[in-house]
Amino acid sequence: MKIRLEKHFSYKLKQMGLMLGLCLGIYFLNSCASSNRESGTTTEAYEKPSDESYAVVEDLDTLEMEPSMDMERNAEMRQEKTQKVLDDAEKAYDSLNNENQTAAEQIFENPFQNAEKQNKTTFSIDVDNASYSNIRQLLSYGQTPPPGAVRIEEMINYFSYDYPNPSGEHPFSINTELATCPWNPNHQLVHIGLQGKKLNYEELKPSNLVFLVDASGSMEAENKLPLLQKSLAMLLDELGERDRVAIVAYAGAAGLVLPSTPATQKNKILQALNSLSAGGSTAGGQGIELAYRIAKENLIQGGNNRVILATDGDFNVGVSSDDALVALIEEKRKNDIFLTICGFGMGNYKDQKMESISNAGNGNYFYIDTPREAKKVFVKEMRANMFTIAKDVKIQLEFNPQRVKAYRLIGYENRVLENKDFDDDKKDAGELGAGHSVTALYEIIPAGEENIQASAQGGKLQPITPAGDLMKFRLRYKPPQSETSTLIEQVVRGEVRSLEGSSNNFRFSAAVAEFGLLLRKSRYRASASFQQVDQLAKSALGKDEEGYRQEFIELVKQAQ
Repeated sequence: MKIRLEKHFSYKLKQMGLMLGLCLGIYFLNSCASSNRESGTTTEAYEKPSDESYAVVEDLDTLEMEPSMDMERNAEMRQEKTQKVLDDAEKAYDSLNNENQTAAEQIFENPFQNAEKQNKTTFSIDVDNASYSNIRQLLSYGQTPPPGAVRIEEMINYFSYDYPNPSGEHPFSINTELATCPWNPNHQLVHIGLQGKKLNYEELKPSNLVFLVDASGSMEAENKLPLLQKSLAMLLDELGERDRVAIVAYAGAAGLVLPSTPATQKNKILQALNSLSAGGSTAGGQGIELAYRIAKENLIQGGNNRVILATDGDFNVGVSSDDALVALIEEKRKNDIFLTICGFGMGNYKDQKMESISNAGNGNYFYIDTPREAKKVFVKEMRANMFTIAKDVKIQLEFNPQRVKAYRLIGYENRVLENKDFDDDKKDAGELGAGHSVTALYEIIPAGEENIQASAQGGKLQPITPAGDLMKFRLRYKPPQSETSTLIEQVVRGEVRSLEGSSNNFRFSAAVAEFGLLLRKSRYRASASFQQVDQLAKSALGKDEEGYRQEFIELVKQAQ
């Protein structure tokens, strides 16, 4: 007999519930088997699931015992077989929820820092947005995302904001705003926004791209390799006559599928791309080695040299541990070859592993769950995602203790740096693409608040009249082909606005942050609510030409 655990059900069941259901199922199957023997009928197998549904099938030997066996041995064998069913089902559950177990690793939220004791805070920018796409996918299957999958900075930076294009010597504009915190009116939010310079197509440097494609057996599903092929074909449509493309595939062993070829030979490239089929184990480390070698051999001086890794993240042959892969990527980035990672599919998807690799490799990271998301990454935002205008971008704030009692950075937990790292040009940090915006939020307790802990618990506090500037803002960045950073400094007065008087940028980013606090069940969520998130987001839709903000509102309703 066979027990099929359909994808949609397995995502909704918690492990204990699944175990209980299986035990009841065993009892039911026993009863059916006995009845069928008497009636001469057999139990029919379930219908084959659709392409959109992925089932785990476990074959079970009959649980009936020989009548000649004594009752004690009969019971022992039944117990052994029952345990095998439970063990197999647990493996199935683990397989289907692998990406959630990985993502469920605990995130230790940034706490409030006392500004009188430490008034400086430093972090690396982050333009990844995979967490939002992953959360959207999980919610579409009726599953609440595990707290570790909720990276609030990636949720905020999934959306673009209406910041002015830079006009000075630096490749981005700096924007700050201070207003009341929605989920704790006794607090304030500092909104920081960077806008990267937008490039014209005529100004684009030639690209040397290496598609590193995971063609292992785990990529067979429709939302993996087939979607991957369609996605990279979209990117190919955006390339010009000066661009080149190579394809490396890995499955058991890595191999060169297509040498570096002019992008004008589109049919040849598509034929090579579409010839890939899923099969074998996953030698991801070997593939990365080969892809970087091909990229280096075809390096375009002053151009956009980039490896695009497309995978479900299941590295299980050769160099596969997180630390070993990060070390490998850190070594390869010395050649000024950038990295873009695109995650596909569910099941073996290793969210945090992919994020760690992209962070180490001067890269960015996306999760592509639909053709619409592929169009966003490879068409609508192609220049921002593929052309780096500044690397190792670090931000340091120095708060004025006369105005700020305490502060905490919302999200960016794995991007926090030591204050001494700000001036260290050897310390790696995030990259900024052409036209990309980067947004960060700090929640602050105004000076005069009596107790930080009381504030975190929503206690009533009495602010005093602020005096002096809010903070000093510092930023360091390197041009793409330089190893020497440039420093920008400015003083921020920080006039406090009401929430109603704040900009659309402020309110929408605050709505996304509040949504993240709720999903994460944050200890700092205070009076946050789905209703308030909905109202905030609706009040800050702005132009929303692509409908991404409206989609967020629908997602909030789904989560609620």
